[in-house]
Amino acid sequence: MTIKAIAINPDKPQQFIEIQQPQLTPDAYDLLVEVKAVSVNPVDTKVHKGAQKNGLQQPRVLGWDASGIVLAVGEKVSGFKAGDEVYYAGDLTRPGSNASQQLVDARITGHKPRSLDWAESAAIPLTALTAWEGLFDRLQLDAAAEGKTLLIVGGAGGVGSLAIPLAKLHSKVTVIATASRPDSAQWCKDRGADLVIDYRDMAGELAKHDIKQVDYIFCLNDTDGHWDAMSKLIAPQGHICTIVENEKPLNMDQLKLKSAALHFEFMYTRSMFTTPDIARQGEILDETAKLLDAGKLTGSLSKTLHGLSVETLSEAHQLVLEGHMRGKVVIVY
Repeated sequence: MTIKAIAINPDKPQQFIEIQQPQLTPDAYDLLVEVKAVSVNPVDTKVHKGAQKNGLQQPRVLGWDASGIVLAVGEKVSGFKAGDEVYYAGDLTRPGSNASQQLVDARITGHKPRSLDWAESAAIPLTALTAWEGLFDRLQLDAAAEGKTLLIVGGAGGVGSLAIPLAKLHSKVTVIATASRPDSAQWCKDRGADLVIDYRDMAGELAKHDIKQVDYIFCLNDTDGHWDAMSKLIAPQGHICTIVENEKPLNMDQLKLKSAALHFEFMYTRSMFTTPDIARQGEILDETAKLLDAGKLTGSLSKTLHGLSVETLSEAHQLVLEGHMRGKVVIVY
């Protein structure tokens, strides 16, 4: 038996091809999952871009955000059995979920929300984990005192769509989000933002509300472009967390003067380095599922495509590259 997958074409890395993979066997901590749906994220397009630049020796299967059914479990797996419905963001170092079946570490896997379908569930894991880790592991927002302010740069995207309600649910801070269009601003407000401002003049927009500085900043796009504004807006002893790598050196003068902290959030750190707390990701996904099932958190699916094919995957990548998506695009197999 072989497994269908869509991979980067090593001969023409700008394109995808359909391939057949051999049957998979779970290692000790693995789940073998029949993939039902996959979400496409900026990380997919970045890895694809890297392949186009650096070349490939063999086809590479992307996709790290999925929902599916457990077919088999490894000998050291606990908490899962064949037939369980799961969702996960996977491991950047392993073959991805753009395939009919996939192996994933059980410790970074959560039980699928009962109230969501396959597509809605696949839109959650990567963005939920990134938002949760950024807000609570890096910024430690759950310990922030009442009256503190959080600025989310890029509130209408996949991560921002979950970061806004998570910050409202698990902290006492005032949540300020950026958006550039009326529909994006309304999207942020619908998810609980206390204030929405235009990212093109954050200082000026905040000044209209008598806000001169903020205590926390969660940057979800263009670290380079927003760096000067963030450096000026961050309060003394404040914290900035970004999920976007910088292309140019960052001027740290303002942060040094203010004794402010800069954190990076990379959701794949735990799986890539098999950190001692790797199982925390599975716990976060299970906690997120409970919030979704209780109606305290709303998913961020905004567009659904159908069928595992070169055409649907290419279309999904193009939608992400255009940069105008509110929420997430998902392919249902």
